Amino acid sequence: MKAGKGAYLWGLLLLMLTGASWAGEVPFKQADYDKAVAEGKPVVVYLHADWCPTCRAQKPILDRLSKEARLKDVTIFVADFDTETALEKSLKVAQQSTFVVFRQGHEVSRSTGQTQESAIRAVLEQAL
Repeated sequence: MKAGKGAYLWGLLLLMLTGASWAGEVPFKQADYDKAVAEGKPVVVYLHADWCPTCRAQKPILDRLSKEARLKDVTIFVADFDTETALEKSLKVAQQSTFVVFRQGHEVSRSTGQTQESAIRAVLEQAL
């Protein structure tokens, strides 16, 4: 039984380490976002709303794209449009389903309402 438990713990550790190497989607937290942008990391802020049909169409596409090797270093901060009003004001975002892209600490692109996978990929790649 101990060997099984040890193998489980090693597997869990490996999973955690592997996950840490991929930036991917993370819930928006102001301090984490501020730090990533200040450090010049590739960052995308995705403002979505659960009630938004466009956001619901974007979500599975974003889930797929965030797992692609090419985008592994991009951190995608997923922010709730209905609650992150200070963020919306600071980024001058007036509508949900918006991606705001940062590279080397500066905004380089944004997109609102896009639901084509190739177009969303192109926007996300602007962070690289």
